Amino acid sequence: MCGRYVMAQTVGDLVADFDVDESYVDDLQPSYNIAPTDPVPIILERRDREAGGLSRKLVTARWGLVPPWSKDTKGAARLINARRETVTEKPSFRKAAATKRALVPADGYYEWEKREAAGKLEKIPTYLYAPDDGLLAFAALFENWPDPTLPPDDPERWLRTCTILTGPASDALGHIHDRTPVIVPREMWADWLDPLTTDEGEVKALIDSIPEPHLTPRVVSSMVNSVRNNGPELIEAT
Repeated sequence: MCGRYVMAQTVGDLVADFDVDESYVDDLQPSYNIAPTDPVPIILERRDREAGGLSRKLVTARWGLVPPWSKDTKGAARLINARRETVTEKPSFRKAAATKRALVPADGYYEWEKREAAGKLEKIPTYLYAPDDGLLAFAALFENWPDPTLPPDDPERWLRTCTILTGPASDALGHIHDRTPVIVPREMWADWLDPLTTDEGEVKALIDSIPEPHLTPRVVSSMVNSVRNNGPELIEAT
């Protein structure tokens, strides 16, 4: 799964790296311990009705998907991840998989490897990142949830939320955790974001074509276990 991650890029970095046409984010503070329900930057594409074609946008969303038919936001913490194997079938995700795909930028993420030591089970915090320290792009879905307690013209009525896709992990990652975020390679960003691809079969084929990532693991301090800690020291090797 993906339950904590790092994003220390600036707005300018993301606009340049993702070739963003419109940014709705004024400023980003580096975060080395992003947790569920935090607001996070995401990249999406929508049709530009005035100019025609597609427009790539940088926006924010709260991490933890709230389907539009939900009565409230209480279940969001349970929907921080969506399994790539079933995302086109599950009621909470299938509509978003067809029409609301996004990318979540990240420098890396944390996982806790289980090890036995002296007859006790330990959880070893591990930071996983690209071998070249390059930017990662997690496959994600987003939704817009209307708060039924607010009037239709209230600017706070709509809440944008997101979830990160995960898949089975093998190779070097499998011994750390059996799931890993689905990471979209740069050459597939446009295909993943394309809002014109809505057919369930085509979306499933697109998901299946995303290769398993090859990441570098680094054991880090147990300080990351607390969301109160947030600084570059969290990703330093111990």
